This record gives sequence, C-alpha cells and structure tokens, in this order.
Amino acid sequence: MLKKLRILIFVFLIFLAAPMQLKASEGERIAMEQIEDPSINVVVNQSRLIVSGAVGEVLEIVSLTGNPIAKIKVESPIQRIELNLPKGCYILKVGKVVRKFAVR
Repeated sequence: MLKKLRILIFVFLIFLAAPMQLKASEGERIAMEQIEDPSINVVVNQSRLIVSGAVGEVLEIVSLTGNPIAKIKVESPIQRIELNLPKGCYILKVGKVVRKFAVR
C-alpha cells in the first residue's frame, strides 16, 4: 500500500513539472511561459540592484517566507539601488519581471 502511494505521488509530481498547454481558439496548442516585459532589465550584484526601463514602476523585495522587505519607486531610466540586507534569498518584482536573488 505504501509503495503504491509513493508511486502515485511520484506520478503526480511529474505531472506538475510537465509544461502546461492551453488550447487556442483555432485548435493550435500554446505552451505557457513566464510573461516578462522585455523592456525592463534588472541586474543584481550582491547588495546592489541596477534597474533600467522601469520608470514609474514600484520595485518590491520580498523574503522567501513572504515578508515584505522593501518597496521602492523607480524614478529614473537607470536607477542604482544599494540594499542593506542580511544574507539570504529574496524575490524581486518590478512590473511583470520577477527574479530570485541571493545576498551572500
């Protein structure tokens, strides 16, 4: 019984890892991809962020536990941001761009 349960869980996890497909109106299949804004560029270098192409957007930084760390409004075409964060992994969101980064 335990072995069957493990196999069932394994198959379920494989199913979740497979790329999802949607049926388009014309019958063709479209692979789901992460949608990102190609005009926004984010470079992370330890505790320094360089954001370009996101004027007027709000940059959000969240810990992996979901706690909000910072919200910063991007006010220039290329903005450098110094972060004073403790070591760890964080999630950054600007517009439709979402990145995971680590401070070491």
